[in-house]
Amino acid sequence: MWFKNLVVYRFTRPFELSAESLQAKLAEAAFHPCRAQEITRQGWSSPMGKLGEQLVYASNGYLLINLRKEEKIIPASVVSDHLTEKVEAIEQEQDRKVRKKERDSLKEEILIDLLPKAFSRFQHTLAFIDPRSGVLVVDASSAKRAEDLCSHLRKTLGSLPVTIPALKQAPNSVMTGWLESEAALPDGFIAGDEAELKEPTDDGSIIRCKNQALFSDEIRAHLDAGKQVAKLALHWRDKLGFLLGEDLIMRRVKFSDTLLDQASDMGQADAAAAFDADFYLMSQEVCSLIPELFDALGGENSESYNAVTV
Repeated sequence: MWFKNLVVYRFTRPFELSAESLQAKLAEAAFHPCRAQEITRQGWSSPMGKLGEQLVYASNGYLLINLRKEEKIIPASVVSDHLTEKVEAIEQEQDRKVRKKERDSLKEEILIDLLPKAFSRFQHTLAFIDPRSGVLVVDASSAKRAEDLCSHLRKTLGSLPVTIPALKQAPNSVMTGWLESEAALPDGFIAGDEAELKEPTDDGSIIRCKNQALFSDEIRAHLDAGKQVAKLALHWRDKLGFLLGEDLIMRRVKFSDTLLDQASDMGQADAAAAFDADFYLMSQEVCSLIPELFDALGGENSESYNAVTV
């Protein structure tokens, strides 16, 4: 259950719900499968999967939750084939042309007829809350998927005072400075061998590189030409590595073998103990990383949070 991506939200007010209170709230919006005529549905389910039924897994002060989403899969080609057959039958039998409005209505009827027979695709989005440091961390590689979870949690709780962290400096500007001089990298962070550089215009060119020495003349030439760093691979204190984006999303997170071995040693008793060890170590390291990363990026502009109401 180690998170593969990290989207961080900052609480603008203290999160004061206990694990028991949060459990009760989520239970009111628990996941239930789609009805026959529903194409999608989402709700809260156990983050432990088959290992437990509780909707909130609490460990060391961290609160783990899981949003489960079901979507019915109806291939567009199948709908198109059914629609073509119906339209051709009507035009032949009634000797008239089927217009767009009627085609749209027929398409809706076909979808309704196919829904009960459609396969389902399930998506799970994990997130954890650290009330002490005031962060919500979502395992999502896109801002949209993370916001979907926040939106559903906000609807469930009635309010969710979170916002994307406000930094004093633009992340792309800071990361560009890091590549301009290796000495500029903050303590605890090492640049990897992957980056994305782009010109600061809507239609500017983009350079993506992997397995590349980033402190090289080749990369320096792109920086001198005005390109800025949009994504940069980083390693933090031999604990984990990730690809940091200018949107502050940490993608493709990989935890060190040392940390994984430590979790394995802690969770030898059974599957539930292994789950607890994984979550304990993962959440602890992520919440240690976050303030160091934000400080390295120039620090948070905490004054801006006072004006945010969500």
